Amino acid sequence: MDTQSKLDILSRDAQYDLSCACSTKNPEEHRKRSSTGSGWLYPTTTASGGPGIMLKTLLGNRCTNDCKYCPLRNNQDFRPVSLAPKEMASFFHEFQSKRPLIGLFLSSAVLGSPDKTMEMLNDTARILRNTYRYRGYIHLKVIPGSSKENIDEALKYASALSLNIEAPGEQHFAKLSNIKNYTQDILKPLTYIASQTAKGSRFERVHTSSQFIVGASDELDKEILLYTSQLYRELHMGRLYFSAYQRGLGDQSLPGEQKLIQPSQPELFDLGTEGESAQASLTREHRLYQADWLLRKYGFSYEEMLFNKEGNLSLEKDPKLVWAESNPQYFPLSVKRSPKEALLRVPGLGPTYVGRIVGQRRIAPLSCLEDLRLPFSVLEKARPFLTI
Repeated sequence: MDTQSKLDILSRDAQYDLSCACSTKNPEEHRKRSSTGSGWLYPTTTASGGPGIMLKTLLGNRCTNDCKYCPLRNNQDFRPVSLAPKEMASFFHEFQSKRPLIGLFLSSAVLGSPDKTMEMLNDTARILRNTYRYRGYIHLKVIPGSSKENIDEALKYASALSLNIEAPGEQHFAKLSNIKNYTQDILKPLTYIASQTAKGSRFERVHTSSQFIVGASDELDKEILLYTSQLYRELHMGRLYFSAYQRGLGDQSLPGEQKLIQPSQPELFDLGTEGESAQASLTREHRLYQADWLLRKYGFSYEEMLFNKEGNLSLEKDPKLVWAESNPQYFPLSVKRSPKEALLRVPGLGPTYVGRIVGQRRIAPLSCLEDLRLPFSVLEKARPFLTI
């Protein structure tokens, strides 16, 4: 196979990791095949807030690990494909010279051993930086179980590093893999990365992220969000992602490509792939993203998250609306006098609209809520919780 044919498969297989863009309903923000058919291009948001396109791919897809949610796990029946670091670096250099990209998201199945695979990822980044003088964005996936030495090497060349935590705690993690060790392969590397990227450290510039596989075990939303809050508070994680597990993931193939075969997995909880079950799993993922925004951007604490009696977020209402309806004593808030931190707790209002309200009331008096000039749908959602 030539390089382009390999990348067509490897970039397709990279779809199972969402750590460079969260799920969205906007089709303009979905992945796209490149015009040359050389792989998938993923939208991201640049540091300045503008849109950009990132090439996302694996170096290899034949994994030695046994992660039960992953169609690339060992003992699966599909054609193994891999690229050498020089091959990947050369292709990306040529590709981005024809179509400017903001960067490369590079991951891999575990090819032999974690450190061997991590060395290949690092070699690719090093060639891009030193040989091709590439100064753009490089996101490297840290392989679970990688040594501190290989993590240090990745930090030299990467703009961002991510290592998937996968599950909230060792008990749930053990249901996903019989090979990987939660403490040694996940928590210790995550803690080490945090120590090397902390404020004031040499690699402070490197962005960090991680991802939960939601529903692959029987974990509760309250467990996921507890770990989420701890990762932000204690490890100063830059961003967390949530990927809904769905049975059958990876069993679709593109024209001319060999099909990935994923056998039935009775040991996993069946979220299904169609109908109400699939919709519930995706709605659950969406609610976790909403709760994550409350923790990161809206000043909420984990202790303020409200769960149902089973320990999960409501699927019918977003978590901020649930909180607002459960705290009527907090409302209504005055749009003329309430501080920014308080207005962020109003359903429908995010940082952009709250900033607009604060700016408008400084330059002109507000006589009615319509003076806020908010979109109709936003104003109607916020109206019960505001007063002039």
